[in-house]
Parts: sequence; structure tokens; C-alpha cells
Amino acid sequence: MNTRAFLSHPGRVAALIGVTAQALFSYRLTIPHAVMFDEVHYVPAARKLLTLAAPANTEHPLVGKEIIAAGIALFGDNPLGWRAFSTLAGTATVLGVFWMLWLMFGRTRTAALGAAFALLNFTIFIEARIAMLDGFMAMFVVLGTGTVLWSMRARSAAAAWPRWLAGSVLLGLAVGAKWTAVPFVAYAGAAFLTIRLVDARRAGRSVWWALNARGHRHWPGLAAVPALMTLGIVSATVYFATFAPALYYHDLPLSLDRLLWFQGNMYAQQTEVLPSHPYQSQWWSWPLMIRPIWYLYEYVDGATRGVLMIGNPAVLWGGLVAVGACIYVGWRERSLRLLAAAALWAGAYLPWIIIPKSLGFFYYYYLPSVFLPVAIAAALQRFCKGRFARWDEAALLAALGLFAFFYPILSAAPLAGPQSFHRWMWFPSWP
Repeated sequence: MNTRAFLSHPGRVAALIGVTAQALFSYRLTIPHAVMFDEVHYVPAARKLLTLAAPANTEHPLVGKEIIAAGIALFGDNPLGWRAFSTLAGTATVLGVFWMLWLMFGRTRTAALGAAFALLNFTIFIEARIAMLDGFMAMFVVLGTGTVLWSMRARSAAAAWPRWLAGSVLLGLAVGAKWTAVPFVAYAGAAFLTIRLVDARRAGRSVWWALNARGHRHWPGLAAVPALMTLGIVSATVYFATFAPALYYHDLPLSLDRLLWFQGNMYAQQTEVLPSHPYQSQWWSWPLMIRPIWYLYEYVDGATRGVLMIGNPAVLWGGLVAVGACIYVGWRERSLRLLAAAALWAGAYLPWIIIPKSLGFFYYYYLPSVFLPVAIAAALQRFCKGRFARWDEAALLAALGLFAFFYPILSAAPLAGPQSFHRWMWFPSWP
């Protein structure tokens, strides 16, 4: 089989990307051997959850900590056990980007480019190698969104309904990992109604027809009211079901009648006023990458090592240009695909403008950063034609070169000394 034939098959390309991602995320995973950054919260919480000792880290739901606890149960209470499932979440996120782009555009090249930009996006690489909640939340959001798109592309009600149910389950799990995913349940319902109404307008049909089940090429056999009720009920049921282990804590077990109270307690902790922090930053600064965060910078495991939570400039800044291009051209050409590519980023980012958080940090931008490769691939697919046909490859090479340059302070590689970080600090506001 020649290379061209291999690369034309989406399944084979996805498998190659998945193997590459998993290998990259797993290499030297156990360094540092001690907990770093917010692992100090989530690893002890997972230990307590594994033994059902008592509540811990009660400001967040349980799914992410349940997954970390599963890793400890399988691989031991060590760095491999803490971080193993994070690598799988990172790989699933990269493959989810591939899948979404394939469903949106039907082109293997576009899907592969988006997945490659996701793989080279520093934020995904870093979150795939640390025991934090954001990686699991993003995985479930991406896979849930992809499954909703898959349901939209179904050819019969018999295929559409199971996929819609699966998407609802995955979005419920996303909320169970972190509340940041809540808007995506609403977005799925809004997307259903929007696409149905656009289809009705283009076909010259009524709103009633759009809400009915018959005669649709998008989500065939799904009437609006049952579909939206299913989305809400299933995702909420899955979310609350993830609290089941808390019913069996040895100390302070959660009871069913206190489950709603517990949600209010989490909200109170999430919105409490916190003291200032040297790494804090405002939501408007995150796309500009003004204040990244050191997850680690110290002498550990025999060398000075660092892990800087920062984005690939080609992806973070180039992605903003791509989002703007998708909005502009998508509106002019009435292209739902381009508008959707931009809306995924905007939908993940805009809630942070209104969330009542007293402190903000760059890593809150993680989920929006995951969707930037979708906008980049969509924009490159639209514009890289004729004499610009190879610009997408040039953009990918730029992202690859930047990944190689920053790799030592993304991967906790040994550095020359305590002042080595200056090599990568492009601006005074960078740590």
C-alpha cells in the first residue's frame, strides 16, 4: 500500500495520530516523581475516594477524581498511577478533534491537520501529563460534541437516537468532571434547534415541520421536544449518578436528600472571594497569553526542571486569526461549518466573562484552546487553495518548530540551571 492510499483512509490516519499522541504523552510521564501544581489537591482527594474515607476537594464534582483513583488502583499510588489516565484523555481529545473535523468537512486532510495542531498545542500536551480535572472534562466535551455531530449525520432514526443518547451521557460526564462543561449541554440543544430551523427556511417549510421528527436529513426521526428532554434528563441523571461513591464515605457520607444541598455548597466554594495570587490573570488576557503559569520549576529528580502551562504561539495566536476568518467568511457565505468552527471556541470562552470567579488563571483557557485547532483547520481548508495550497503545511511546520523549541519546559526535561528559564521568556509578563 502506498503512502497516498494510506493517508486517504481516515481510520488509518486516526490510528497513526492516536499512537503518536499516546507515545508523546507517555514518554517520561513519571517525572517529576512528586506531585506538582494542583496535583496537590486532586491526588489526595483521589486517594480518599479510593478508600471511601471522607469527602475531599468538595468544590468540584467527582468524575475526574474517580478516574485518577482508578489509575491509582490499577498502577499504584505513584506518578504512573496518578497520570496514566490523563494521557488517555489527552489522546482521546486529539482524536476527538480529528473526528469532529471529519464529520464537519468530510476531508481526511482537514481532520488530520486539526488533530496535528491539537497534538502540538502545548496546553493539551501539558494537561495530558498531569493529574488534574480539566483534561477529563475537555475529553468528555469533545467526544460528547462529536457524538452529537455523529447523530446529526445519521441516516435513520435507528442510528440517530442511540448516538444522541450517547452524546447526552458524555456531556453529563463532562459536567461531572468540572462545571465548566455545563454550557455545552445547552449548546447541543441550541445547535439542534438552529440547524433544524435553518433547514426549514432553506426548504421553505414551517417551524412546525422543523420541530417534527419526519423528513429531516439532520437528526432523522428526532422530534425537537423529545430530543431536548432526553438531552437534559439523561445528562442530569448521569451527572448526579457520578456522586454514588459519596453515599458510602466512612465519615460524612452524602445522602440522597442532601445531594442538591451539596451542589449549592460547591457553588458557594467556587464563588467565594479568594486572596490574590502571583499567577492570577484576567479573562481578557488569556487569548493573548499574557500570563502563563509554572506548574513546576524547581530542583527535582536530580536536575532543575520546569513545566510551563503555556500555549503554542502558532496555535493560540494563529487560532484567533482563524476564528476571525471563520466568522467573517462564514457569515458572508452563510457557511454553518465555518461558523460552527468559530462558535466552538467562542462557546467555551465566553462563559468565563460572566462566571462570578474572584480569581482567574491562564489554565482556565484550556477548553477554548482545545477548540482553536478546529478553527485553524477549518480556515486553512477554506483559504489554502491555488498559490496558497501549501500554506497549511507551512503553518504546521511552524507549530512543530515551536513545540520542539519549548519542549524542555513543557516536559520537565533537565535544564542547565536555575536561570535557564530565561531562554524561553519572550515577554516581561511571562514568569
